[in-house]
Amino acid sequence: MNFSWKRCSTAAWLVGISSFSSLLAGCSTPVKTFASQEDFASTVTYSRLFDATAAQTCEASRRALLSQGYLISTARDDLVEGRKNFQPEPEAHVQMEIRIVCAPDTPDGKVSLGFVTALQDVYTLKKINNSASLGVGALGSVSLPFSSSSDAMIKVASKTITSDNFYERFFDLVKRYLVVDEALDEPRVPVKPVEVAKPAP
Repeated sequence: MNFSWKRCSTAAWLVGISSFSSLLAGCSTPVKTFASQEDFASTVTYSRLFDATAAQTCEASRRALLSQGYLISTARDDLVEGRKNFQPEPEAHVQMEIRIVCAPDTPDGKVSLGFVTALQDVYTLKKINNSASLGVGALGSVSLPFSSSSDAMIKVASKTITSDNFYERFFDLVKRYLVVDEALDEPRVPVKPVEVAKPAP
């Protein structure tokens, strides 16, 4: 009789553990997985060769961003970063950040590679409710039926721009400023003064 009671107790304990494990498995949130978003297919979307030094390419990139209203946060001979804000809707805010890395591609440094990446962050306006509280001596803090709300910008999306046309237009703009720089760097030919013939005595 005693043996049967122990066997039943053991069986009940095992059933309880199994039920508890099943409950935990049912309560846990499944982890969402995503397929790899990178395939390393194209090498021309984000980079271009320029017949200029790395410093000249970055300077032309800086001017290209300035011409489009970007605020420059970093400007070096090998790196340029700029940001620009947009508001497509009253409660939506978009920030574009463009980063250009310039590197020499030839031993003499007269040809360089420009690597460009554009990151777009999307923010939306959210209202946050704040309840009012009042301290009353020994009673501590008492919540009052008054509340206030404040607005906050919450990031809801962030992505790297992958459009070929987007980067093609940017590289064309950089080339335009490189042409201007080359024209300014060309040596000026000194102009000889025109000799005025003196009248014969």
